[in-house]
Parts: sequence; C-alpha cells; structure tokens
Amino acid sequence: MTSTMDTEPEIGKARLRKEDARLITGRTRWTDNLTLPGMVHVAVLRSPMAHAKIVSVDTSEAKRSPGVIAVYTGRDLDPGSALGMPCAWPITPDMKSPRRPVLAADQVNFAGEGVAVVVARTSAEAHDALEAIDVEYEDLPVVLGIENALAEGAPLVHEELGTNRNALWVFDSAEAGTGASVEEAIASAEVTVKRRFRQQRLIPAFMEPRACVVDPTSAQITMWSATQIPHILKTMAALTLGIPEHKLRVIAPDVGGGFGGKIGVLPEEMMCLLVAQKLGKPVKWNESRSETMVAAHHGRDQIQDITITSNRDGTVTGLKVELLADMGAYLGLVGPGVPILGAFMFNSIYKFPAYHFACTNVFTNTTLTDAYRGAGRPEATFAIERIMDELAVELGMDPLELREKNWIKHEEFPFTTVCGLTYDSGNYEAATAKAKQLFDYDGLRREQAERRERRDPVQLGIGISTFTEMCGLAPSRVLGSLAYGAGGWEHAAIRMLATGKVEVITGASAHGQGHETAWSQIVADQLGVAFEDVEVLHGDTQSSHKGLDTYGSRSLVVGGIAIVKAAEKVVAKARVIAAHLMECAEDDLEFAGGKFTVKGTDSSTGIADIAFAAFMAHDLPEGIEPSLDSDAVYDPENFSFPHGTHLCATEVDTETGRVTIRSYVCVDDVGLVVNPIIVEGQVHGGLAQGISQALYEEAVHDESGTLQTGTFADYLLPSAVDLPHFVTDRTETPSTTNPLGVKGVGEAGTIASTPAVVNSVIDAVRHFGINDIEMPLSPMRVWHAIQHGTADAGDGTGPGGGLGSIDAAGGAR
Repeated sequence: MTSTMDTEPEIGKARLRKEDARLITGRTRWTDNLTLPGMVHVAVLRSPMAHAKIVSVDTSEAKRSPGVIAVYTGRDLDPGSALGMPCAWPITPDMKSPRRPVLAADQVNFAGEGVAVVVARTSAEAHDALEAIDVEYEDLPVVLGIENALAEGAPLVHEELGTNRNALWVFDSAEAGTGASVEEAIASAEVTVKRRFRQQRLIPAFMEPRACVVDPTSAQITMWSATQIPHILKTMAALTLGIPEHKLRVIAPDVGGGFGGKIGVLPEEMMCLLVAQKLGKPVKWNESRSETMVAAHHGRDQIQDITITSNRDGTVTGLKVELLADMGAYLGLVGPGVPILGAFMFNSIYKFPAYHFACTNVFTNTTLTDAYRGAGRPEATFAIERIMDELAVELGMDPLELREKNWIKHEEFPFTTVCGLTYDSGNYEAATAKAKQLFDYDGLRREQAERRERRDPVQLGIGISTFTEMCGLAPSRVLGSLAYGAGGWEHAAIRMLATGKVEVITGASAHGQGHETAWSQIVADQLGVAFEDVEVLHGDTQSSHKGLDTYGSRSLVVGGIAIVKAAEKVVAKARVIAAHLMECAEDDLEFAGGKFTVKGTDSSTGIADIAFAAFMAHDLPEGIEPSLDSDAVYDPENFSFPHGTHLCATEVDTETGRVTIRSYVCVDDVGLVVNPIIVEGQVHGGLAQGISQALYEEAVHDESGTLQTGTFADYLLPSAVDLPHFVTDRTETPSTTNPLGVKGVGEAGTIASTPAVVNSVIDAVRHFGINDIEMPLSPMRVWHAIQHGTADAGDGTGPGGGLGSIDAAGGAR
C-alpha cells in the first residue's frame, strides 16, 4: 500500500527532476540508440542547387556500392506524384499551397532538398554511396529576400502558382468592432513614429539532431521519432500515406530538445515509412548536424514596418503593423500561421484604441520556416518594445514612464484588448517595481549620464522589455476561427493500481520540460499520495492513445489541467466506495491529504485502501465498477497570459563595437509555480535563446541560395562564458481561467529578452544618431553604425536623448 500525504504540499516545492538521473547518466534511449534485428540504414542525397530542374538521376553506380541494398529517387517513392507533405494551417481560403514531395522528382526549390535515398547495411556505407549518385540539374533563376520575391518580374519559386505571394492576412480593429480606425488615428496624431525592423532568420539548434526508426515487421507499423508531436505525427502520416491509423504506432522516446524545430511532419519520416514498407525491414535515418542546418526548418525571417501614434503627453492612440514573412520554398506544418499568432500580441500590455495588422507571406528559394520558440510572439514583442523606446525618445520621456502611462493597470483586469482577447489577470506594476529594485534602475541611469558627460569610450545602455504573451494553445473554438487544422484540447488518464501506486498517462509529450516531475507533484497533491509513488507515461501513442502534444507553452496550462480533471474523477469514484464502506452518506465525507474522513469524527480511510477495495471488488455498491481509473479531456476556455519586466544593462565599446551584458534582471509572472527549479531552468534557457538572437545568431545565404552558416563554425551560438549571470525573480497573479491558477513559462524568456538587449545597445549609442542596428548586433555592425552615426550634439538631458558624440577613436568631437 502507498502512504497518504500528510505533509507540506508538493506544488511549489523545489523538487529535483525525476528524469535527470536517467538522462545525465546515459541510462536513456534516444532514437539513434535503437538497434532492431535486421535493421538497415538510410541516407539522403540533398541538392546543392537552390532552384533547378532535375534532368536525370543516375543511381546505377550507387546500387553497386558496398553494402547497398536499394537506392530510391523521388519517382521511385512517389511514382504518381500524389504525395505531398501536410500544412495544417491554411490561414486564408485563397492561400497558395505548393505540393512538397517526399523527395524531389522534377525540380528542387531550395539547397538541401532531398533528391534520392540510399539504403545500406550501415550508416557509413549509405553515406559513402551518396557520392556515387549522378544528378544532372538545369539551373533556374534563384529568388532570395522577401522584397525581391515580391518585385515585379521576379523569378517564381513555383511557376505553377503564378506568384511568390503565399497569402495576405489582415486584422483591423475598426472592421472587427474591437477598436477605432488606425488611419484616422494617424491622420489626427500629434506624434507619429515609423520604423522598419528586421527579424533575421534563425536555425533551431537542438541538442539532438532529428532521427527516425520504422519497424514494419509486425501487424502494426511502429515509428520512433525525435519529435515533439507523436500524436499529430501519427494522424498526419496516416492521412499523407494512406496507412490505416490503427495500424500505426508512434513513439517519441527521450528527445534532446525541440524549441519548435521538431514540430513538423518530416519528409524524412514519410520516406522511412515508405522505404520500410517496400523492403519489409526496419530502417533508421539519423541526420548529421550539417543536414539539420540546411534541411530542418528555420525560424523568424520577417520585415516589420511599424507605425505608432500618440498624443504629446505620451498616450498612445494607434498602432499599424505591416509584415512581410518569408515562408521559404514550401509551407511547414503551421508555418503560415506563425505570424498570425503574433498578430494578437503586437498591442502587448498597452491600451491601444486603434490597431491594424497586415501580413504578407512570401515564397523564396530557401529552407522553409516554421515555429521556433515563441512562434510569432517574440517577433511581436520585439517590434512593440522597440517602437515604444523610439516613441519615448521622440517624446523626451523615460521609456519606463511611457510604458507605465499606457499599460493595463492591475485593477482593470480582466481586460479586453484591441484585438478582442481577454487578459484574465496580471500586475505589471508589481513586476516592474521589483525588477527596478533588483536592477538599480535609477543608479544605472545616473552612471549612464556620467559616462556620457565624460565621453567614456565604453558607453552604458539600459534596455527595457515589459511583455505579455498568449500561450497555452489554445481554446479549440479560437483555433477553429483561425482555420487551424486541429483543436487545442489535451487528454490525461490516471490509473489507480491495486497497491495504491499511481500511473499517469499524458498526451503532452516532453522533450526536456520536466513533465514527469511536475505531473507527479500535481497528482501527489490532488490524490494525497507520495510523490515517489507516481509514474508518468508519455510519448507513445499506444499507451497514451490520445493527445495533442507539446508546443506553445501548453503543457502545464492544458495538459496539467487535464490531469487535475482526471484526478477529480478518481476522487469522485473513490468517494462512492468510501461512503459505502464507512456506512455514511457521500456528502458526509471530506477528502484531504489522501484520506476520506467522516465530518466531525476521527473515522477515516485512505485512497490507497479504496483502490485495493476496488481491485478486490468483494464489497462494492450496487452498479459500481471495480475501478478508480479515470480519464479527462480538457479544452481551455482561454489562453493564459504570463507577463514580466526584463531589464538589461550593456556596455558598448565604441572603439571596437563589442557588446558586453553587464546586468540582466527579469521578474516574470507565470501564475502559480508548480516547481521553481523547473521554472528557473525554463527561464534561463529562454533567456539564452533570446539573447542569442539579439547578439549572435543569423542564417545567411549567398547569392546562389547556398547556406553560408551551415556549421557551428559559421552559425554562432553562445557558450556559457558568453552569457551573463541572470538575476531572476517572480511575482504571482494566478490565472482565473484554470483551477490551478497556472500560466505558461516555456517561451517567456525568449520572447522578452531579445528587445531588452537590443534596446539596451541602442540606448548606449543613440547619441551617435543611431535608432536601429539590424540583428544580430555583432561588433562589426555596432562599430559600423557608430562610424556612420549622424547625431547632433545634444544638451545631455533625458534618457536616450542627444548626449554628445564620439569619433572612431573614442575621443570627443
């Protein structure tokens, strides 16, 4: 029997993660660790051309190579040219959606697209044989750059579409009835600020490259994949390949990171299914890091034209957003909708009376883009927090003062925004006050003024990001209104075993988030059992037969609440049996700490005893089944809206352009915290990725469409020594739309940190006439901006105002 819990609650306790002992000691199973009897290996030949006709593919020599079992081209795997990779988010009825083949047969549209696959006894033999395949290409014009693709007479990525425009999606508050007209706001504005911001293309750099193993040798085909979405993958694979869904099992074993980069349904996964079925053998594909860089989807890649209007006192009156978003050569699973997620967050925490958003998605001859940590929300937060700083400079106001003047006050919640979303709770004042205290905001402003006064060659900048995000994707009805191809619910089940131990089955599929620990804490509190007595099962569509997986900071606020609902059903079933055994009415029983107690007495029985009684079934009430097992499907009534204030101080060496983060403070509000260790880990990881976008990462193509940053020697990622010490803290305003009061945390650090860092650097060098530097803010870009600044020497008053200028050598001029 298990012991009931009569000590402090588990929720809120800093539990070490159950998963870590297994993960860090190597007692784990990644997809590439799997070895099955008779297994063969596949390798993919990828096009070096960004745009070309495939004239011929000669595989004869490759077929004779040592160890080779088979070689397939696109026509071999898809002879009818009918197979196409799925896109689950047609954002408009007229969206252009080109067919993406499993392997290219007639034409390649980006450098890295697969054109042939070798099957061999070993991975080395398969890769060696790739060199023996002779492909003849006929060059086609390459189009790179979003605006180039939209120019008149530009080469077409997909000639059959007749355009490089994928879709135009528009939201207007006046038309939607949620606000006033932006054009009228602009026409009558006392102050108007316009800026263009660039969201560079990023590459998700997960620890484990993508991988897939397929075993077709039993009645049910089993696929192991390093994926975030085993349930969605199963359904989409069945629809794509015509495999009966009940004949396919998908397992996501331990997955080494995802960040949205493993949210797709991959051509390589479909390829492995097809090859395995053709050969009747288990097959394995594991990509190299260089393959990840060119063939896994990329993120971000937007041009943002932002117009903000206000009165002279700083009251904002309107916001106009015009986006251009690069889809790459094809559409990802949710790629077209990523900018749309951001559409509802450009207004952020501010009370805009008028808002207009328009996004044009565009095809280019590059790797496709799709969700990357934050998926639309980081892009939106960057733009609004940057333009708020620019407006503060125009008005001569402290940027924090401007924000406070316009943000939603804590007593105004729940608050319906100009986009029609209802924010349920928040307290921006409390988070900001705590962050300012930890950061020493006023002291750093004084030091900044002193450095400017003495023309210090190392200038100090202060950056602000006060943000909110919508996460916990999402109410199914809302997703349906946006034409998303799935719901937003989540499933959970709880099995009460005869000995009182507990098995939890969750549809949320972890790839590093700590589900096994957090879910155990939730169940321990809900059922009053010991933390150690809870086992969490996930990532296998056979044991967890129903679910919508993990992305969009939805695990806790959707999956976790499904577990709460299942636990409530367990208690309700147990109450009936307990009342029968204790010979009392159900209403006379109280449940706490794992025990049912008759009100006003010492008579009690534990839930473990009830579980055993149900198992024995010797004395149950009439009509009651001998089981406490329960499951639940939870569809949230609203998004969750975590928020926070991030403050960054950077020192910028004006002689070299080098940026050093001197201090970083963030105070986040994620509602009720289940496990502070997990929250800290999520925040730290998110900060690293957001800071990395600001200062380090960028995917770059040459004029022919070849990726120039195809290895970690060229694609710059920060190490621990490149990142600052983070000072993190929290405030807590529980969500009012779920029973735990929780909000999401997985993306918050990434969303908030990028504009905090960039605002800080711009603040340090603004007196050189600089109001923007394109990310990443490398030393060369910062130095170049300083050399080409056009500032007039100011009077030195006001944060971010004109405070003199420094020449290339750092001297006064």
